[in-house]
Amino acid sequence: MPELPASVRIALWVTSTWRSGGTLESAMESALPDVDGVGDGVRALDLWRDLGERTVLVALPSSGDPTSLPRCGADALDAAVEAEECLVAPGLGALLVPTWSTFGAPGASGPDTGTRLDWTAYDCDPVPTHRVEALDPREATRSLTAKVLEVTEQLDALGGRPFDAASAREAMPRAGQWALPDDLPGQALRAVTFAAAISSAAAAGIDGPQDGPDGWTQQRRLELLRDLRRVAERALADATNAGVSAVAHPRTSR
Repeated sequence: MPELPASVRIALWVTSTWRSGGTLESAMESALPDVDGVGDGVRALDLWRDLGERTVLVALPSSGDPTSLPRCGADALDAAVEAEECLVAPGLGALLVPTWSTFGAPGASGPDTGTRLDWTAYDCDPVPTHRVEALDPREATRSLTAKVLEVTEQLDALGGRPFDAASAREAMPRAGQWALPDDLPGQALRAVTFAAAISSAAAAGIDGPQDGPDGWTQQRRLELLRDLRRVAERALADATNAGVSAVAHPRTSR
C-alpha cells in the first residue's frame, strides 16, 4: 500500500481532532500507528492551537521543487527539503520539520528496533487564507492526471519498461483502508490517495532498475519519473490542504 507522509496524516488528524475537541495524544495515535516514539517537539501543536490556529497545513518540498514551502530562512528550507515534508501553522508563520531515527539494543535489527519521530520548530511567513481557500482537490487530480498521461507517452516513446499508471490506480486500496479522518470529504480523500499512489509508483520507477539502449535514454527516463513524482507530491500537498480546510470549515467545503 502506498504510504502517506507522516505530515499529511498528522495535518488531517490534528485538524480533525481540534475541531472535535480531542487531545493531541489521540490525534497522534490515529495518525502514526506505525511509529513507536514521538519526540516532545510535537507539543508545539498544542501551542499553535492555544495561540488560535484551527488548521495544520502540510508542505512536501524537494531539492528540485521547494515551492510548496512558505518563505522561510535558509536553515528551515534546508531542513524541510532534506525531510521532504513538514507541518505549517498558516496564521502564526511556523514550521515543524520531522527527523526519523531508529532505536534498540546494540546490534538489534528488524522487529527488535523501534521507529522514532522528532520535530524541530522554525519560523516562516504566514500563509494567506485566500491561497488555501482557492485549493480544489478536483483540480489537483485533473492536473496530475494530465501529467501522468504526458509522462507515460514520453516514456513509451523512449522504450524500455513502461510506466503503468493504470496498474498503480488499480492497486490502490479502497478509501476506507487509508485510516484517515471520517470527516475528510470524499473528493479530497480520493485526490489524496490518487496522488499518493502516483508518487509511490514514480518513486518505485526511480529506485528500480533502469533499462534503455544507452545512458542518455536511462537518464532521460529518470528525469521524467522525477518530474512526475514532484508533480504528484505537489498534488498531494494541495489535496491535503484542501482537505484540512474542509475538515476545519465543513459548511464551506466543496
